[in-house]
Amino acid sequence: MTSSNHSESSDPSSSTAMRFSESSIDQCIEDARALILKWNPETSSYAQITSLFYDDKSEAMHYIKCVNQLHKVMHLLHSHQNPIFSEKLSLATKLMHMAMKRLQKEFYQILSINRAFLDPESLSTVSRSSVSSTTSDFDVEDATAPEDDVRTAGDSISELEQVSSLATKDLGSIAKCMISCGYGRECLKVYTVIRKSIIDEAIYRLNLEKLKTSHVNKMDWQVLDLKIKMWLEAVKVAVRTLFNGERKLCDDVLAASDSIRESCFADISGDGATILFSFPQHVASRIKNSPPDKMFRVLDMLIVLTSLLPEIQSIFSFSSTSEILNQVHNSLLRLSESVRTMLSDFESTIQKDTSKSSVKSGGIHPLTIQAMGFLSILSDYSNVLSEIFSEWSPPPKSPVPEYLLESQDSDEASTTPSFSARISWLIFVLLCKLDSKTKHCKDASLSYLFLANNLQHVIITTRNSNLQYVLGDEWIRKHETKMKGFVSKYEKLGWGEVISCLPRNPKAAMPAEEARAIFRKFNFHFEEAYRKQNSFAVPDRKFREEIRGSIARKIVPVYEEFYERHRTTVGSVREMAMYVTFHPDDVKGYLANLFFAGIKSGSVATSSSSSLSSRTSSPQRPQQRN
Repeated sequence: MTSSNHSESSDPSSSTAMRFSESSIDQCIEDARALILKWNPETSSYAQITSLFYDDKSEAMHYIKCVNQLHKVMHLLHSHQNPIFSEKLSLATKLMHMAMKRLQKEFYQILSINRAFLDPESLSTVSRSSVSSTTSDFDVEDATAPEDDVRTAGDSISELEQVSSLATKDLGSIAKCMISCGYGRECLKVYTVIRKSIIDEAIYRLNLEKLKTSHVNKMDWQVLDLKIKMWLEAVKVAVRTLFNGERKLCDDVLAASDSIRESCFADISGDGATILFSFPQHVASRIKNSPPDKMFRVLDMLIVLTSLLPEIQSIFSFSSTSEILNQVHNSLLRLSESVRTMLSDFESTIQKDTSKSSVKSGGIHPLTIQAMGFLSILSDYSNVLSEIFSEWSPPPKSPVPEYLLESQDSDEASTTPSFSARISWLIFVLLCKLDSKTKHCKDASLSYLFLANNLQHVIITTRNSNLQYVLGDEWIRKHETKMKGFVSKYEKLGWGEVISCLPRNPKAAMPAEEARAIFRKFNFHFEEAYRKQNSFAVPDRKFREEIRGSIARKIVPVYEEFYERHRTTVGSVREMAMYVTFHPDDVKGYLANLFFAGIKSGSVATSSSSSLSSRTSSPQRPQQRN
């Protein structure tokens, strides 16, 4: 007796098991049996057509509690090799299997019935449209709309959120019970099948499809461009709504097991995420050898993907989804490489340009317009491009025009942000190319007008775009100084002889023969200069007025004073007609007619040039244009 008592007291678990079995094991199994059989579809027709969680939520929670208690009893019975417990353990095991089948069915039903409420994309869309519709109706149709109408939409949104929250809690309770009872695999299977179908369907609705690089390489640009536009919209919805919502739901429902939660989310999101994040790599491969203007689509993709990166890293933070993150980083890398390649190709395109267009008239070269248009748009992407070119340094200098060397000072380049230095370098390459085209100019003055026109266009484009912030005010001031230098050299070479033939003191007395000689020289040089300069162009109206005004200020006042003082000195009216070809107003008119070559059809410049050759004693002034 003593020995037996000592044995019992020396084994606390045995003593506890005996006391537990005596007091409540039978009762626990019996309570579980009654409830489990009630909801067993194989033994109850009522259970076949009714949902436990929708019929009576309190009974559903009691069902979970009974199953958990049954599981504890099974552990207790299993821990003791006592023949007394074997029959009870066998019954409990059968009941547990029935209960898990029921809970698996309930889990499936809740996921299926609440598919719309548990679809993050749909819930978000419904919420936005409800609010938008209500607000629109209220604002436009009736400013005194009853508050009840607005409240109805709010109540609808709250109802959606409430249903979603309740369903999530029910799923979480079932999942926790099944996982703790050793049926996590069955739970995982049901959850993965249903939720993956939702993700895959949403990916399809977002117009995303599984592609290969070979498929993308064969696409027409219009088709690919459309797909890129759709991807730019889809990726924001997919990350912020679809995958973010799915990750949150997965965390809430499967919180009982980190390993199951991780495995489940990886299985659900893997295919859809791969389709989504592999597309930029395909585009990068296809587009890297395309014309430079296609770069902007790549930059759009880079901006979106970079902005979403923190959210992507948070959503796909599991070790089992590390491959997704690697894919995202690889896409960013490939897109960046494409941008570098395309910008290098753009530089090569500038250097290889052989067009002589606009050189003969001194106007703005198409290369200047195209290059600066491209760079001005590029400056809108300065933030992302600063990252791409954070370590860029200009290549070694090659022989360049002396006037451009100042803008590429090595000390300045070392303190200039890399992207700014890169843009500055590309404009430097453009200006070098334009300078090389001046060899096609038929006249030295024309070459400087050509450089002035093109540099003026570079400066104007810079001032009217984000290039002004990329390059800075100092860069603009330096190039404005260079441009003014070109204008000054143009005036000196183009009009210097006209200016120099006029006396310094136009009102000073002089012999008639000297006055006649000055008039003859002025007639000859002005007519020669005008005939030559009349074939030149200055497309920008304001710049055209500035150059014409500068030339006029150097010629007209002096000639006007000389004309008024000496027109009668040359002799009679007949002699005056022989020596004095231009009235001051004629000079003003001809100067006002400069630089329209090729700008307007039927240019007056041509007829004016002809009239100079057939000048009569009463010259007609050319039509003045702005």
